[in-house]
Amino acid sequence: MVIEIRETATEIRRLRPEDAALYREIRLEALQRNPEAFSSTFEAEAAQTQAFFADRLAASAVFGAFRLGDLLGIAGFYIQQGRKQAHKGVLVGMYVRPVARRAGIGRRLVDAILAHARQHVEAIQLTVVSNNEAARRLYAGLGFVEYGIEKNALKDGGRYYDEVLMAKPLVADANQARS
Repeated sequence: MVIEIRETATEIRRLRPEDAALYREIRLEALQRNPEAFSSTFEAEAAQTQAFFADRLAASAVFGAFRLGDLLGIAGFYIQQGRKQAHKGVLVGMYVRPVARRAGIGRRLVDAILAHARQHVEAIQLTVVSNNEAARRLYAGLGFVEYGIEKNALKDGGRYYDEVLMAKPLVADANQARS
């Protein structure tokens, strides 16, 4: 007897305020499991109400990966503030639960962020902790280029973490187009 196991479809969609409880749960998990990867802390966000997370979802673009109703991964996007920087967006808060890693979910989340970002900005940036080789490979594979390192960018529990700065153009460089 042969048993066929079929991969259940994973849906990537923008989170809505009514997803706040699920978002809060995975966000707190991310902050607890990988505190070195985020500028916020578990303690600061655990003190926030579900309404805080609903407001965050209403005011920003956060995408989630769902399988059978379970939220397996998240990634956010925001446009930089100020007239001279509004052509750039930032990918933030990327996290995939350990049980769902190596299944292409991270790639699909970044693809969703890129598709959304193309409608709003000319380039997208991100930072990633320097020792997170898997994330660096993922981003590089999607066309992000490393352009710097911020030494001691984050400090947690007395330990410093360097962040790699990465960017990806989303439209042809206007200066190149004029050449």
